Amino acid sequence: MLTTQSKPRRARFSIGQTVRHKSYRYRGIVVDVDPSFRMDDAWYADQTERQPPKDKPWYHVLVDQTEMSTYVAERNLLADDTDDPIDHPEVEEWFNESDEGLYTPLSRPN
Repeated sequence: MLTTQSKPRRARFSIGQTVRHKSYRYRGIVVDVDPSFRMDDAWYADQTERQPPKDKPWYHVLVDQTEMSTYVAERNLLADDTDDPIDHPEVEEWFNESDEGLYTPLSRPN
């Protein structure tokens, strides 16, 4: 008997892309992408109000003008259309920034 496995959905946003949270409106930069939810169920119950799908991509985001990072479901993010740089103390640990405001990931040892 053959079974059909669904292919993981391709992430809409990439590492180094600037994004904006749909509800909270903060800007940030994607530093990592999980193809599906990777935290524990207690975190999910405590941190998510609207229970976003666990089987879709989730993003690790450095939040602009703070020292915070967040873990956000794809459905809660929009592409950021501004060219303003991201102000976060860890940006230089993750990226090179070009003159056009684009961020290129630094190579990091595993």
